Amino acid sequence: MHFTLRQLQIFAAIARHGSVSAAASDVSLTQSAASTALAELERQTGRRLFDRVGKSLRLNERGRNLLPKAVELLDRAAEIDDLLLGQEVIGNLNVGATLTIGNYLATLIVAEFLQRHPQARVRLEVRNTANLLQALATYEVDLGLVEGDCRHPELEVVPWIDDELAVFCAPDHPLAGKRASLNRLLVEPWILREPGSGTRETFDHAFRHQLPQLQVRLELEHTEAIKRAVESGLGLGCISRLALRDAFRRGSLIEVKTPELDLRRTFNFVWHREKFHGAGLRVFLELCREFSAGAKMSDEIALPSVA
Repeated sequence: MHFTLRQLQIFAAIARHGSVSAAASDVSLTQSAASTALAELERQTGRRLFDRVGKSLRLNERGRNLLPKAVELLDRAAEIDDLLLGQEVIGNLNVGATLTIGNYLATLIVAEFLQRHPQARVRLEVRNTANLLQALATYEVDLGLVEGDCRHPELEVVPWIDDELAVFCAPDHPLAGKRASLNRLLVEPWILREPGSGTRETFDHAFRHQLPQLQVRLELEHTEAIKRAVESGLGLGCISRLALRDAFRRGSLIEVKTPELDLRRTFNFVWHREKFHGAGLRVFLELCREFSAGAKMSDEIALPSVA
């Protein structure tokens, strides 16, 4: 063969990071050693795998074709290594989650996964939808738990459980607990998630014919910050019912009924179409489904209550 597994590991790391220096740190090599390994791989195959753009490296067409096959081979080699060492084949897993899922579901699932498989290693990254889909496309993340639509030609999307956003306000707001027409909602200031998030995409789609009329006072990246801002009376908010159910139970936030809006969406499992499903990934997916068993909506999943 014209390559080694180590060369493919370095190639995949450079593809993820876009630079030799960052990849070298990731695979515990000096920058010089990583650069030499890539040069030797390209020399042996007689083909360049990256386009050099300033100080960064970008996969060319040949490199893009090689990446999924290299990652699959590395994943299979890791399973073989575990088997030869007599270990349970669970291995390492990089999970990405969008904000609502990451804060309210994924951390609990990861904790249960590690309790059942203490020899495994899991890295959980919480990102907005746009950033997470890019990480999945470049194999930086093995599995994504994603809110809402996932449109990317290289990614496989499998529905997990339904979710719904809810409009909410402070307890002393005039709309607290009442039905609000679309016209009434348009005169209120809003505290919303940032563009690029799945929550914002669902909200914008519900208001797609009235977006220019919306009064967006604040755009925040964290659901808890939105809840605090709305609780202090700065405006209306709209996030997942999953993130609101304890606040609704306590009465610190109150739902505004919005029968004219369609705020439904789906939580999805997402992975690269050519991603090899090792034992760890398969077991984690099974645990996610076990975690939500019996629930039709995300806010029906049994979770510890927050006092």
